[in-house]
Amino acid sequence: MTPVPATHLAQALRHRRYPLTSWPWRGLAYLLTSVPLASVLSLGLLVVLAPLVAAMNAVRDGRQVSLALGVALAIGALTILALAPLLSVPVSAFERYRLGLIDDRPLPRVPWRGLTARYTTGAAWREAGYLFFLGGAVPVAYWLFAVLVTLDVLLIVSPFMVRPGDTVVVLWNTAETPAQAAPYAIVGVLLLPVLWYAAGALAAAQSAVTRWLLVSDGTALHEVSRSRARLVDAYEAERRRIERDLHDAAQPRLTNLGLQIGLARLDVPDDSPAARPLDIAHEQAKSLMVLLRQIVRGIRPQSLTDLGLAGAVRELADESTVPVEVHADLPRHLPEAAETIAYFVVSEALGNVARHAEATRAEVRLTDTGGDLVVEVTDDGRGGANPVHGTGLTGLADRVAAADGRLLLSSPTGGPTVLRVELPWSV
Repeated sequence: MTPVPATHLAQALRHRRYPLTSWPWRGLAYLLTSVPLASVLSLGLLVVLAPLVAAMNAVRDGRQVSLALGVALAIGALTILALAPLLSVPVSAFERYRLGLIDDRPLPRVPWRGLTARYTTGAAWREAGYLFFLGGAVPVAYWLFAVLVTLDVLLIVSPFMVRPGDTVVVLWNTAETPAQAAPYAIVGVLLLPVLWYAAGALAAAQSAVTRWLLVSDGTALHEVSRSRARLVDAYEAERRRIERDLHDAAQPRLTNLGLQIGLARLDVPDDSPAARPLDIAHEQAKSLMVLLRQIVRGIRPQSLTDLGLAGAVRELADESTVPVEVHADLPRHLPEAAETIAYFVVSEALGNVARHAEATRAEVRLTDTGGDLVVEVTDDGRGGANPVHGTGLTGLADRVAAADGRLLLSSPTGGPTVLRVELPWSV
């Protein structure tokens, strides 16, 4: 069985081939790129916390805290609280982008909801809390890990540090010769894989906190569950419906038409000029049922054929009762199957926006990522879309799953709603 590729670092750590993949290097890149921002934030916290440390020392020494120091503490605390929700906007946006170094799961865009929302929503205060995590907890964890790495390096190089007549301290012992330091060097080498995994675990832990604070469950994109059994059932139900429609509606009329032509043919002598046209009409009536079945199998919106996906989607947007903005970045020719699925996804999504979302605007993005065609439909409505409450989204998920794609949904109460479909180019 082919192993399922990991989508994020924590998942990759559980694979046996982890050290041989690119994930350790991606984790290392994530740690190294954390250092500049964490350093700046930690310096900011130190400046603010310095008066607090001075006050604690004064209290511990039995001295009275000066009025100036108390005022400085109050101003500093209020300044932090006032600025944190605003400073967290660019930091959070950058951290969400940087999360892609070790997490391939798509993230929804977070629109600017206004200045008031920065002080009244839980999501904004979680982002503010992230500043303290990145500037406080992260530097401490990095410092402890750096100490462990330094100790391991000292163990490895200890035999080369011993000189005749000198004594080198190795951990809690001393070594006077390279031979005495050699066991410590071996232990240091053996610890290298442990530190390699520890670096990945440190990055994974940091990313988990980042995702928890910056991408809450309410805004995260969740893949709509798919079921092969449901897919087969839906296909069979649709096939039976088409067969029933053909049998109950089209077939009796075609049969009657063929019968009438056949009766007319009996009344016409073989040498009559009308005999041959009637024979041809009779044969055409009999073959019309076969033709109808072929048309049903190959059904495809005419606008797709005439305008292509981007043009057909813009036509859907023009017909929508909600203002829709369309962005299409499709430099390559699309596979017909992917084009058809993407069209129906947009059609269903915009229909849901108009019927249920109470939105004032919507946006459709069609993107070629190189390996996938990505369709993303966003609206500013009330949110709360749930696949459990209807068959529309699960039907779309089935249609997308049939093409080995996936459908992801984020729709927290209060919005916004993001529907994202990823279709492989091999469709």
